[in-house]
Amino acid sequence: MADVTHVYDKPPQGANADWTIPQQWERFSADEHGMWDRLFARQSAMLPGRAADAFMRGIDLLKLEQPGIPDYRALNARLMAATGWQVVAVPGLVPDAVFFDHLANRRFPAGNFIRSPEQLDYLQEPDVFHDVFGHVPMLADPVFADYMVAYGKGGLRSLGFGALHKLARLYWYTVEFGLIEEAGGLRIYGAGIVSSYGESLFALNDPSPNRIRFDLLRLMRSAYRIDDYQQSYFVIPSIEHLLKVTVETDFAPLYAQLEQLPDIAIADIIPSDQVITRGTQQYAQRRR
Repeated sequence: MADVTHVYDKPPQGANADWTIPQQWERFSADEHGMWDRLFARQSAMLPGRAADAFMRGIDLLKLEQPGIPDYRALNARLMAATGWQVVAVPGLVPDAVFFDHLANRRFPAGNFIRSPEQLDYLQEPDVFHDVFGHVPMLADPVFADYMVAYGKGGLRSLGFGALHKLARLYWYTVEFGLIEEAGGLRIYGAGIVSSYGESLFALNDPSPNRIRFDLLRLMRSAYRIDDYQQSYFVIPSIEHLLKVTVETDFAPLYAQLEQLPDIAIADIIPSDQVITRGTQQYAQRRR
């Protein structure tokens, strides 16, 4: 399993033109369901008090605590009733334009495979646990659901500006690795954090990373890493604020402005930053 890739250059055999495939829930093995249960038990035991209220509500509303990989027929009935979204199975990573079109139409593409035991703590390609446990609970929140639609529509527009690499940073630092100010402290809501045991602890408790208040222009100038825990996290004051900024911003002049500004290195803090935590960066230095 560890050597199997789920990256394709065209829809594989059996996939539709939009890269969707039947989930075929009945074909998941007992071991695969067991892996979901193992991951779910580990994360759900440590996320209360760490994860955003919207995420925890989503877990309950969608009944993800039921054993085994969720059957999308039942999951989508609950999700559609909440926000009009649905989960669609895909064989792996899909092209950007396809991904954005799904989001713009309230469809979340989820990889139709689950990690192997040797990939318990890390895998490069998002599997069904990352996609469904990590992402889908937030899609049960009406405000975040609207943000994801706005992002999908903005993603399609960004392709015409050659600015995808800039807009990708917004997704990375919010949808995947976002923090939120809540309950007098910080909570996690990004899927890349809530689906990872190690980063769920690191993002909130470790002295190493920077934690910086959300600023759209600053964030879109910021490099990120895909191979380890983040060296900086951006903190939103609320989901409503994230949606408002995204919807009200004219991204065309923003992209032009970004072209004239240098990128900001992963661990750097700049004078205009509103810093919540200035990290030591010791973790990254040890890893190097």
